[in-house]
Amino acid sequence: MGQIILSKLDYTRISESIKHAKQLGKIAATEASKLLTELSNAKVVESQDIPADVVTMNSIIKISFLSSDKVVQFQLVYPDNANIKENKISIFSPIATALIGYKVGDEIEWVVPSGLTKIKIIEIIYQPEAAGDFDL
Repeated sequence: MGQIILSKLDYTRISESIKHAKQLGKIAATEASKLLTELSNAKVVESQDIPADVVTMNSIIKISFLSSDKVVQFQLVYPDNANIKENKISIFSPIATALIGYKVGDEIEWVVPSGLTKIKIIEIIYQPEAAGDFDL
């Protein structure tokens, strides 16, 4: 799998969210470690330089679980905005951590609570940067 791409704004906000959550004990050490590893390996660019097919914060995405062909759609959000009833998934969740910075068509193997799974990004329905919403 290639290098993930993040905007400087997402990189900074995610880093600050992890730091804050660790201080409050609101993120598991394993999830914090996975997310920090993803961040440290990312190519960080200006918001306007993010390709439209990359999953960013506040993106609404459609993914498929390749083992079951189950398709789900959700918005990737910061922890304070997470709401499962509204299909808003926190960046701290394993599935969101697995997807941030990857592109439409990418297949990602990731360990989720039920075990190792393979996920394919089918579509980005809304991406703030592509819509010109650079400060979401």
